[in-house]
Amino acid sequence: MVIPDTKGHFYQDSGERVLVTGATGFIGSHLCRRLCEAGAEVHAISRGPISQGQSDLRWWYGDLAEADKVKSLLSEIKPDVIFHLAGYPIGAREVHHVIPSLRSNLISTVNLLTASSDLGCRKILLAGSLEEPAEGDHLVTPSSPYAVAKWASSAYARMFFTLYKLPVVLLRLFMVYGPKQQDVKKIIPYVILSLLRGESPELTSGLRLVDWIYVGDVVDGLLAAAAASEVEGKTIDLGSGQLVSIRRVVEHLVNMVNPNINPAFGAVADRPFEQVRVADAARSASLIGWRVRTTLEQGLRHTTEWYRGRITSKLNAIIT
Repeated sequence: MVIPDTKGHFYQDSGERVLVTGATGFIGSHLCRRLCEAGAEVHAISRGPISQGQSDLRWWYGDLAEADKVKSLLSEIKPDVIFHLAGYPIGAREVHHVIPSLRSNLISTVNLLTASSDLGCRKILLAGSLEEPAEGDHLVTPSSPYAVAKWASSAYARMFFTLYKLPVVLLRLFMVYGPKQQDVKKIIPYVILSLLRGESPELTSGLRLVDWIYVGDVVDGLLAAAAASEVEGKTIDLGSGQLVSIRRVVEHLVNMVNPNINPAFGAVADRPFEQVRVADAARSASLIGWRVRTTLEQGLRHTTEWYRGRITSKLNAIIT
């Protein structure tokens, strides 16, 4: 499997078969690219045919919320390592998000764990979230349908490890950002694109403190956890270990893109029950030998330049 070198990079060593769910998503696409560049045999699952993608991925199609389909897919693929990144990533509070979150975040995870129990996988890595209550917060009400589905998924994963000895590792992802984030309603792409268009982004108060992590560092963390020993059954934070307010991040972006624009803070109501949680970076370093390598300013610059290039390419296509 992938193991770290002395520079913090990762490479393919023993030719294990890797399955990535959510391969068309923000984090999954970055992970697949890294694995393919390293020469891994990478299998990816999508709900339906894709119009384009990496030619070196081996694509499979199916809905992970369908138990029989998941069992059939895993029986054919026979993965040694699974990165389960697929899900419904919307953290909004409205009631119509309950069923999609239940189906795509909880039922799909339980189906995957159940189907994996007879396969003999070396390791299964599940993407958790900072939104789910921390371990020990048994009386705390989760803040959204997404949060409760992720919380329940983590509980199932711990049960599968304890009862059935399934080698599951839980990676609690903090606020991931970076190039190719497809949901442009997320705070960082929304602000960048607004500024690039010369528009004032309409925002909440911006007072919420957040642990931000660049997508490249998240991929490093996923690969480090896959390579680490004696981490099965554990929950590991993938975050910077620092809190920075949304307002401060927006100010960074304004300075980078268009200092003449004043963001409209307070134009949107703050979302209720927002989580403020910081990653235990020291524990992550001790368990998997990983720490973030990208500063917030570096990550925001990389991200801004990617979106700037995307807008420029579209304008050139229209002009030509």
